[in-house]
Amino acid sequence: MRTLAFIALAGAVLGSPLVVTAALAQAAPSEAAALPRRQGLSMEMPTLSEDAALQAAVASTARPEADRARDGDRHPFETLTFWGLQPGLTVVEIEPGRAGWWRNILEPYAAATGGRYVPINRPTEGMGVADGTADMVVVARAFHNWSRDGRAEPYLAAFFTALKPGGVLAVEQHRAADGLNVADTAPTGYVPESWLIHAARRAGFELEARSELNANPKDDRDHPFGVWSLKPTRTSERDGRTLTPDERAALDAIGESDRMTLRFSKPYAAD
Repeated sequence: MRTLAFIALAGAVLGSPLVVTAALAQAAPSEAAALPRRQGLSMEMPTLSEDAALQAAVASTARPEADRARDGDRHPFETLTFWGLQPGLTVVEIEPGRAGWWRNILEPYAAATGGRYVPINRPTEGMGVADGTADMVVVARAFHNWSRDGRAEPYLAAFFTALKPGGVLAVEQHRAADGLNVADTAPTGYVPESWLIHAARRAGFELEARSELNANPKDDRDHPFGVWSLKPTRTSERDGRTLTPDERAALDAIGESDRMTLRFSKPYAAD
């Protein structure tokens, strides 16, 4: 069994851990679909067994070679396990993009495990599922755009409505230094983690866990063309400014951005 390299910030698990077992991986979708009740902010990962179907989806040669080349930077197996992905879930991905990096894992995984994958580009026009039926909503690298044009609040409200109680909002996002103004950082592709957490809490979500799994201390966020200076975009020329070969090499040596990895949940109704 592979050791999962989760790095938590600090603290203790305050609720019952989510355990993904081999038996669950083989369970019928109706048995796997119910999410266990969880409460409190977990800063440490629970003990997890391997998910063979997820391993197969990540390792599949059907994924584009360029996608698989980024696995060392994006940690797809570990990240999806941290978010609580299980067989048989209904997973909605927001703005998967033309390249479909997460879609190329999530869609075949859902098909193999009796789940459902739903790609959505305009959440306020419909989430593709009945209210209160989604198990997970995945948002990767998008909040910097939404914070600039007023979409963050209505989008979060749509996610909250679509999720069932106990359902997960899974977030991967380029991370600015805390204490900065999101209006200043978002044009560079980064947002402060505290801003995003506050926005999600205002929408009704509870912060369940945070991970440094996708942290990159080499990313100082001070780049000529924002986060797009880094891999995989690698912008080298804009508005008459062209990077020198040394500048390009230094940016490439950073790798991909420093990212927050967050797991929020929709609270259960009061007993």
